[in-house]
Amino acid sequence: QVELVESGGGLVQAGGSLRLSCAASGRFGMGWFRQAPGKEREFVAYVSRPGGTTYYGDSVKGRFTISRDNAKNTVYLQMNSLKAEDTAVYYCVATGGKYATSPRDYEYWGQGTQVTVSL
Repeated sequence: QVELVESGGGLVQAGGSLRLSCAASGRFGMGWFRQAPGKEREFVAYVSRPGGTTYYGDSVKGRFTISRDNAKNTVYLQMNSLKAEDTAVYYCVATGGKYATSPRDYEYWGQGTQVTVSL
């Protein structure tokens, strides 16, 4: 059973920064999705294993950075220049497959961490 343990969410003012972390009990392609109230889950970012090729959703390009520490089996999401519309529950995901932007293609999900950006 794969376990994903997230940390780092919280409340921040618009323009601020937060860093999310996710520790995995294995080596996978890993990424982040988010879901705001009343909206569908949205792809945020992905980093491949172990080479570290990265992909981003259009709404976060240039503001968010995903990275991984293979020695720790941990992925990070550095979020800068946060906006109110970034408010959502952020989910860490992992897959034994290839890069994908559909939630259906990720076998493993964390419990989610709330990120709230205030004006």
